[in-house]
Amino acid sequence: MLSLPPAVRIFVARGPTDLRKSFDTLCALVEQMLRQDPFSGHLFVFFNRRRDRVKMLVWERGGFWLHYKRLELGSFGMLDRTEITARELFCLLEGLEVVRERVRYERKSAPSG
Repeated sequence: MLSLPPAVRIFVARGPTDLRKSFDTLCALVEQMLRQDPFSGHLFVFFNRRRDRVKMLVWERGGFWLHYKRLELGSFGMLDRTEITARELFCLLEGLEVVRERVRYERKSAPSG
């Protein structure tokens, strides 16, 4: 289970990625495809063509973490955007359908005075 601080943004490479690539090549893909800084501390997610494997790259104080998951059966869902929330990532990794949250109306309190 991943534990992500609220400040971490999650970026997904929407096209298929050759997951034989390791740290340096994935860093180059972050810069080229996602136009982000791999040393930012944000999480970068890459899927293979069959979408049954995922690699996640993140920089943490002095080094990169590379998380890898292979499904024994089935595939990960598709996404229609490159930035997702931690909740959406969790749902995606657990095989749940990722549904965008609806914006709910919140009544602002009346000014006092």
